[in-house]
Amino acid sequence: MNILLIGYGKMGRTLEALATGRGHRIAGIVDPGQPDGPAIADFTAATADVAIEFTRPDAAFANVAACLRQGIPVVCGSTGWLARWDEAGALASELGGSLFYASNYSVGVNLFFHFNEYIAAKMHQFGGYDVAVREIHHTQKLDAPSGTAVTAAEGILAHFPAKTSWRNAPAEGPAELAVISERTADVVGTHVVTYTSDVDTLVLSHEAHSRAGFAQGALLAAEWLPGRPGVFGMKELLGL
Repeated sequence: MNILLIGYGKMGRTLEALATGRGHRIAGIVDPGQPDGPAIADFTAATADVAIEFTRPDAAFANVAACLRQGIPVVCGSTGWLARWDEAGALASELGGSLFYASNYSVGVNLFFHFNEYIAAKMHQFGGYDVAVREIHHTQKLDAPSGTAVTAAEGILAHFPAKTSWRNAPAEGPAELAVISERTADVVGTHVVTYTSDVDTLVLSHEAHSRAGFAQGALLAAEWLPGRPGVFGMKELLGL
């Protein structure tokens, strides 16, 4: 495959090494840090089979939209931009394009999401527990809470009706779900969901050891997406 990389930070470099190691070709690199380099508009479906986008929250929507307009299937891993998610989905539908988004591409994290929803439903069924989410990341992470923590929180809200909203701070009432963000040097990403009752505590957690797991999942998505018009996520890719 010819893969267009959009963003050439740590994740972009990891993706480049992994993709070439699997026999793919890098069609080009569009990097916001290199304004004199190529632009997405310089590529088409004839020169790029798929794009993988990992940039910044303020650039992600424009990058996704540009790929869709160029007819290039796009796998997006940027977080913090989902206020414009409906626009992106509508554009993909209008153009018959292919868009894949995940807040986290790790297979382990997506199993974490799956088990998180299952546990939330069971805990609500039996009662007596309060729940909170905590996420810890490296100090260079720009958004808080992380996209992964938001996905976990929304999964809890969907299956634990005692919680009706979340906030990125300690809960101010029993109906609020606390999502606590911590930033610590050299932490790739840790997410913890804790259920507490008067008699015990249950913890579901995921700790990433490197960015390789994220890159592997994004590359799997990029290999899967071409030829599939529509909007997709890890549930479709993994059959969850």
